[in-house]
Amino acid sequence: MSSRPHHRPTTPGAGFFDDIVGGDDPALVSEAADRAATLLVRGAREAGDAEVAERLLHLADTEGIEAIAEVWSASPADSLAGCLWRLYLLRSWVYADPVTVAREFEAGRAGAQVARVVAGVAEPPGPDELKAMADEVLRGIAGSDFADVLLRAAAFARVVATGRASLPGPTESEVRRMLVMAEQLEAAGHAEMHHRLM
Repeated sequence: MSSRPHHRPTTPGAGFFDDIVGGDDPALVSEAADRAATLLVRGAREAGDAEVAERLLHLADTEGIEAIAEVWSASPADSLAGCLWRLYLLRSWVYADPVTVAREFEAGRAGAQVARVVAGVAEPPGPDELKAMADEVLRGIAGSDFADVLLRAAAFARVVATGRASLPGPTESEVRRMLVMAEQLEAAGHAEMHHRLM
């Protein structure tokens, strides 16, 4: 037995946990991200309104991709929030560098023919056609089957990844990053289809 006298443990002050870096509860942040994504998609679908679809399309333009990243980028790839993050990220990238996207998409068309058809880009796939496809995909959140939206975006990313792999400029990490996005969107699309059938 210890000869040390018994003492009450000290309790941290009210601000103790607030002062810890990264004090936001990850579970609460994740729950809020999922809830916002669900409300956004459900609201857009229930409205069935072209104006709502346009507001949804331009969310990253009005709020900034950084704001969307802050809310959804840490969400799991198979969550609704994670899917929305990837869809907005793809559209932002297409708009930021449409010439490079068109070059990579063109380079990947022959090697990923099925994915090219599913992506549904107008021929020939120039910068304007790719912007139009990215917009159609996001508008589809409000008006199409969500599984179709995800599978179409996945197909687009797969064609781009194939194109990147065949070009001399992109790094292996850039190819892998686009391929991972394609696989994540595809898996989420198949899960959404399965969920719909249940």
